[in-house]
Parts: sequence; structure tokens; C-alpha cells
Amino acid sequence: MKVALSNNYAGNSWRQAMLKSWAEVADPAVKAGVVAAAPTFTTAENQATEQAQQIQNLILQGYKAIAIDAASPTALNGVIKQACAAGVTVVTFDGIATEPCAYRIAVDFHQLGSMQIDYMAKRLNGKGNLLEIRGLAGVSVDDEIHRGIVDEIKKYPGLKIVGSVHGDWTQTVAQKQVAGILPTLPKIDGVVDQGGDGYGAANAIKEAGRPTPIIILGNRQEELAWWAQQHKSGGYETLSVTIPPGCSTFAFWVTQQLLAGKKLPHDIRMPLMAVTSDDLDAVLAKTPSGGIANKLYTRDEVTKIVDAK
Repeated sequence: MKVALSNNYAGNSWRQAMLKSWAEVADPAVKAGVVAAAPTFTTAENQATEQAQQIQNLILQGYKAIAIDAASPTALNGVIKQACAAGVTVVTFDGIATEPCAYRIAVDFHQLGSMQIDYMAKRLNGKGNLLEIRGLAGVSVDDEIHRGIVDEIKKYPGLKIVGSVHGDWTQTVAQKQVAGILPTLPKIDGVVDQGGDGYGAANAIKEAGRPTPIIILGNRQEELAWWAQQHKSGGYETLSVTIPPGCSTFAFWVTQQLLAGKKLPHDIRMPLMAVTSDDLDAVLAKTPSGGIANKLYTRDEVTKIVDAK
């Protein structure tokens, strides 16, 4: 049976690594006869209407399962319902969809937001000004991380978000947006974000002649290299955490197992990937230039995580 990956966006290093991860696991699975085919399809404009048309085409082309990184939590529900009615297994991951017939694989993005605030509260003794860098507007991932930040900061009245921009999970966009808002902001003690934006924020702050605050990073190689250099020269400490791009391999094996007849829950959690100063050097050594720290999942690992839940 044929499996397809429908992806809404590939404009940053995380998404490119996600697609590459899928191929690194799916291509050998095709050669081994585990599935008949497993190509990827990415929309050009990050539009839900375009992705819905793409999914309709995949249904007509006879794919028995479609893994979807969705442009919207709700805008694809109609076409997903059509797919289910046609006997197609639908697995959404990273950007999930709320249609009940679909399976959903997500990390706790709300926790990804709240853990950043808890880290800042600990480092800043509960007092300080924070800049928030959000992701792609309208995508469920952005909404959930933001909600985690907003909910958790209520516990710390001494912490205040003094500015917010959308960095689109992309270093260059984040750098431009941060540079634009900095002149309007007071002293920044910390930056909370969503991944792909930390290094851009660091560059913008440096170019503005401001001291480097605590910036949460998102496991990109250039971020980890910057952190290692800052740590070596001045003992800089922070936290780097995100969902690994290899979540696509987790989704591949969930999809394959469903086609093989395994009964799975419709809502599945997978773990975050965090890097601390203790393992920074080891992780950086394994992360290619321009890439992102990653984990590829095996079928056994996926079934073990799901069965344990």
C-alpha cells in the first residue's frame, strides 16, 4: 500500500530536516517492501486551500494513508473527512488537525511554552522583561506554544512580556522583526520563542548594541555553535529545546502500523528534545552545519512509546 506525506511549508531548516528525515526512514522501508511507496508533497504557499487540493489529489491517486503536517488545525477537516470516508488512513503530526477521524501525533507544545517561562523565572529570580518571538500565524503549533507562555507567566507577576513579533520559525525573519521592535522596548532580560529564531534574535540584539539576554534556543546548528562559543568565552547559559524534525519518522511508523492493522489511540504524544550545557558539545558534534539536532525513530521505538502510554 502507498503512503504519502503532505507538508504545508518548507521555508526553514527544521522543515527541510523533517522532509529529509522522512526520506531517510521511508526510502529503505519502500526498498524492503514494508510499504509500496512513500513520497513527500509540499505546498508552495503555505495555504490551507492549496494543501486541501493536494490531499484530494492524493486520495484520487490511490494512497491508502496520508501523513499530514497541517497548515491549520481546522481548515483541512473537510478534506480529511473525505479521505477517511474513502478508506484512507490520515495521521496528522506537528501541525495537527482536529477532525476526529484523523490520528494526531503531537508533543506537548503548551509545555514547550510553559517550560521556557519556568526557566526564565528561575534564572531571573522571578523578575524581568521578556521578548516573545512567535512562529507562523494561524498554525496550531504557534497557538499552543504561545498559550503555554501566556498561561505560565501568570504564576510570576514579576515577569513581563514587553514585546512580541512573529519570526515564522526562520532566523532571517526573526532577526528582521526583532531589529524592528527593539527601539521601542526597554531593557530585555530574556527571549522566549519557538525555534529557528534564537540566533536571529541574538544577532539583532548585538547589532543594536544591547547586552545579550537569556535567549531560549531551538536546536539549530548555528544556535548551538553560537551558544558553545558564548559559553566558552563568558560562561553563557541557556536552554535549547524543540520537537525533533524526526517526528516525521515517528509519524511514518505510526502510519505503517495502522495500515498493518495495529490498534492505536487517535491522540499520541511524542517527547520533546532538549539540549543542556552538559550535553551541548556532544550534540553539536553530531549536528551538521546548517542542520538541526535530530532523532530518527525506529519502528520498535515508536511502538514501545505508544504501547507505554
